[in-house]
Amino acid sequence: MYKRVIYNIYTVFVILLLFTFMLPQLMDVVLNVDNTDDFTDTFYILLAMIISCCKMVGLLINRKNIEILTNILTQKPFIPLEADEIKIRQKFDKTIQINTLRYTVLVEATCACVALTSLFTDFRKGNLTYREWTPYNYTSEAIFCVIYVRQLISTTIGSMVNVACDSLICGLLLHVCCQIEILECRLKKISHGQNSLRDCVRQHDCIFKFAFMINEKFKIIIAIQFVVSTLVVCSNLYQLAKVTLSAQCFPLILYTCSMLTQILIYCWYGNEVKLKSVELVTNIFEMGWLTMKESKRQNLLIIMNRSLIPIEFSSAYILTMNLDSFVSLLKTSYSAFNLLQQMRTT
Repeated sequence: MYKRVIYNIYTVFVILLLFTFMLPQLMDVVLNVDNTDDFTDTFYILLAMIISCCKMVGLLINRKNIEILTNILTQKPFIPLEADEIKIRQKFDKTIQINTLRYTVLVEATCACVALTSLFTDFRKGNLTYREWTPYNYTSEAIFCVIYVRQLISTTIGSMVNVACDSLICGLLLHVCCQIEILECRLKKISHGQNSLRDCVRQHDCIFKFAFMINEKFKIIIAIQFVVSTLVVCSNLYQLAKVTLSAQCFPLILYTCSMLTQILIYCWYGNEVKLKSVELVTNIFEMGWLTMKESKRQNLLIIMNRSLIPIEFSSAYILTMNLDSFVSLLKTSYSAFNLLQQMRTT
């Protein structure tokens, strides 16, 4: 019981930190910003906090759905039964762990770099790390230190929320790839009479339903991520273009890399799921299925016909998650960057 109370207190604390940091920045943009430079100074971190808040709310709303999705992977037909299937699951689990670790290191290194750079520059001058609107005077040393520390803690927690949500979604995408590979492994044993083809057809159908459920529950988060990533990359390019190369540029460069990585992993593993689902047809052709019994050929045809339409993840059914979408995002960001540059020069 006490664990639940502590968890609820922690959840409320995190939500308050995120929203009490995001709202003053939004008010600063609305009330104080009157030029392009000030706008981009606040806009990129405001967007980062907006996506953190959205992901936090999304995770809380989908808490039961996340439990359902993870439980599905421990039940038939998804649970690996034989040594080779267990080996496939372990391979994908290891990939998920390594990706999560690398992503966490990149994001938290960015936060640490921002904090250290700010301590040696902004803090000494009595400036906050990020612009924000405050309804009171914070020139008092005690109040300034509280706001300053609160900003750094909020950005760190926001980054952790991003890592948690992104790792979860991309981990689920990899589990879809894992299930397709396990299905291929089971199909290869059909000719030896070790597996029921009917069970394989059922598993293939369950994979499609599982993938659809993932997309349905997280489509809004994915859509917001695409929009935010485009705007942040554009804003950061604009900021980098207007300053000379110095130590203060390094946090912004790291932040841009983190944001690009954030959307790249969605597109990359969305693309991997699509390729895996299409490759299934090719692998069935290599089984020598034409020599099998009529009933087996019919069941294999069901799988092949279903696989002709690949599994694709989309952001609110508008933009699909693949490498083409990532390239489009970069092009859009660059176009918006050029527009900001023109506005600045005129």
